[in-house]
Amino acid sequence: MKAAEYVLLGVAAIPFVYYILVLFSTARFFSSEKLTGASNSGFTPPISCLKPIKGLDDDAYENYASFCRQDYPEYEILFCVDKDDPALPVLEKLVRDFPERRIRLLFGSGRTAINDKVARLVRLVDEAQHDLLVITDGDIRVNPDYLRTVAAPFRNPKVGGATCLYASTEERKFIQVLQSIGMISDFFPGIMVAWALDGVKFMFGQTIVMTRMSNAGFGGYQRIENRPADDLLAGRLVAEQGLKVELLPYVVQTVADFQSLSDLFYKRVRWMTVMRLMRPWGHFGLIFTWGLPWSLFAVAMHPSVLTAAAYLGTYAALRIAITWMMGIWGMKQKGLWKKFPLIPLWDVMAFIIWLVSFGRKSIRWRGVNYFIKNGMLVAAEPAAASSGSR
Repeated sequence: MKAAEYVLLGVAAIPFVYYILVLFSTARFFSSEKLTGASNSGFTPPISCLKPIKGLDDDAYENYASFCRQDYPEYEILFCVDKDDPALPVLEKLVRDFPERRIRLLFGSGRTAINDKVARLVRLVDEAQHDLLVITDGDIRVNPDYLRTVAAPFRNPKVGGATCLYASTEERKFIQVLQSIGMISDFFPGIMVAWALDGVKFMFGQTIVMTRMSNAGFGGYQRIENRPADDLLAGRLVAEQGLKVELLPYVVQTVADFQSLSDLFYKRVRWMTVMRLMRPWGHFGLIFTWGLPWSLFAVAMHPSVLTAAAYLGTYAALRIAITWMMGIWGMKQKGLWKKFPLIPLWDVMAFIIWLVSFGRKSIRWRGVNYFIKNGMLVAAEPAAASSGSR
């Protein structure tokens, strides 16, 4: 082989270095969490659970009810919903079924914003009676120890925010299974690397926990109600105050909401486009995390049994090890082994989505096209945006 071929084969092996870093980071994360423990029996500050609701999710009643069954001494649950929302009858039944819980229904945000969910959070934070705020989406289901677990990090006054991992409650369709294996084999492993190299400067919408002080410290949700990726931004803005954001190993359940391949594809393209526009160099750097395309490139450049065995074999072994460590050893997910054959399929799809994101200058959200300028959402057609934000 020529020297140039050796160089290209070396470049093609860079994703394997990334995979090894994933394994090291994942092992370190879950080992350190197991040593320190996440149990909490004595620290129980009053909590306000805030839930901006729009539309009726699958299994909505059970999702909401799981927050009413918390083993926690003092907390309230606030829902912000429109009066004509299909979720309202379910929420009214919840109030009747759990009279012992302090549940309040707020109607509408009273604000005009592109991101109506965040506008609702502005009102929810204003109405909340307690200083520890737990914000979750409507499709989240939790165990009775959830509030004790997410409150625990706030023993440390240097902690201003916390978030946790999540997994699907039930996968009824193939596309939901594919999404699930993608999160466990690809998305969360990347999060482990971010945790190891740069700390936690993000939060997930499935669980955002912050103090009222850290919320006020970045200007409140009104500061980001016209910006994309509000969950990521909330974590970043808390961290910028010099406060710690903790990533907990606790796994909440989320109802799979992808009904078709196009649903999954367009949502992921939108998310990847937002990431490219917000972090262009970091997004481009993902080129060195795609093991399958680079392995196929190596085999095409130097076709031989040895090359195929070395690259494709190493790719398969490391991807299986990552998924096992993340999903089975770390997140304790059952029945994951049978999904392992879908890892290459997900990797192909994720690589295509990444490529497509470079051709997008706008995102489509709730039926309206938006540009992102200076970190803000700007409607391509302002008249459409005013109707889509309600």
